[in-house]
Amino acid sequence: MKITELKTAITGGTYDKAFASLYGADFDKNAVYERYTKAVDSFVEIYGDKLTATSEVNLFSVPGRSEIAGNHTDHNHGKVVAAGISLDIIAVAAKVDGNEIRIKSEGFDEDICDISTCETVVDGEKYRASAIIRGMCDGYNKNGYKIGGYYAYTTSSVLKGSGLSSSAAFEVMVGNILNHFYNDGTIDAVEIAKIAQYSENVHFGKPCGLMDQTACAVGSFVAIDFEDPKKPIVEKLPFDLTAHGYSLCIVNTGGNHADLNEDYASVPAEMKAVAKYFGKEVLRNVDKNEIIANIPVLRETVGDRAIMRALHFCNENVRVGKITAALKEDDIEGFLKGVKASGLSSSTMLQNTYTVKNVTEQGISLALAVAGQVLDSKPGTAYRVHGGGFAGTMQAFVPNEYLDEFNTVMKSVFGEDSAYVLKVRPYGAVKLEALA
Repeated sequence: MKITELKTAITGGTYDKAFASLYGADFDKNAVYERYTKAVDSFVEIYGDKLTATSEVNLFSVPGRSEIAGNHTDHNHGKVVAAGISLDIIAVAAKVDGNEIRIKSEGFDEDICDISTCETVVDGEKYRASAIIRGMCDGYNKNGYKIGGYYAYTTSSVLKGSGLSSSAAFEVMVGNILNHFYNDGTIDAVEIAKIAQYSENVHFGKPCGLMDQTACAVGSFVAIDFEDPKKPIVEKLPFDLTAHGYSLCIVNTGGNHADLNEDYASVPAEMKAVAKYFGKEVLRNVDKNEIIANIPVLRETVGDRAIMRALHFCNENVRVGKITAALKEDDIEGFLKGVKASGLSSSTMLQNTYTVKNVTEQGISLALAVAGQVLDSKPGTAYRVHGGGFAGTMQAFVPNEYLDEFNTVMKSVFGEDSAYVLKVRPYGAVKLEALA
């Protein structure tokens, strides 16, 4: 699409099929049109003088992700179910000659990367978006894929600090644009996710797992088995939550994330302490019956909480298998039963709904309690802690007939901007022209 034609194409309905695929058949045209045309205006304002009227531009989208089950299991080589959601990062981008990638993200300074030196890890660049760009290009090179220059403007509706993986969505977006501009869109979504993990681990400096990037890249419901983390088994599950009359609700309870590193680190550390007792590195290689048989001595060596967290891991792995089967069989009741059981296990055994450093602040626990007051008397509902826990968000699957009541109550407790009604979208990282 020519840069001078793009806004007219958006408001004229050229992309309506793509928008319906990403945001649902009932998408708000005015809001979506405004979001995309504003992004085009911003792109032109920043990069227009570097391009010509005939320059080709494209639109891209990558979803945020929601963890559905498998809470705190991936780091011990467990199984998870996640989903791509209707909140996303979008990009307006143009392919350019040369060795420079420039990305201006709304609300942030422009990031510029000289991709001719992308294999070099720059210590002073760590924890910056430019390190992600460098790392994605390095990863593409190392895997035999092509790279090149482009300019892009991005804006994101993925809530930061909400457990919806805004950072993973950005990583995948960098690779998504490279995939379509220089590799004809042929790189598999899981490969892009792996390179995104490499970029974050090596160049950005954060030792993340692979679940977030995979869910963002693949979209839909997705089951991931991390028994071999270098070769995870990924299965896309085309389950249509909307067709069953349900919405995915996320409630942001607030809370301070600044001092939670110790809480997050304690979960894999305690699980691995149990595994170590049995001569294993991770819990995936330990039988639950062995743990139960050795509880008396484990209480003395690793403590009670570590035992309960280990049992959560074992049970959650089985539960993910059942949830995956329910999604394959289009069994909404079995799916909801598994999600609710996962939430209960996280609350009582994993114990990640609040930090013990400040027991007076229990936003997630309170949200779960309030959700129970609203939903427990109604058939076919489920709710659970969302993501890493300790502060932040909870998740609920709510029949659409109860949405207004649920959101009204949650907003009255946590604020007008706390409750979000989302869809699980069938696509992961895409170029919109491919869907139009």
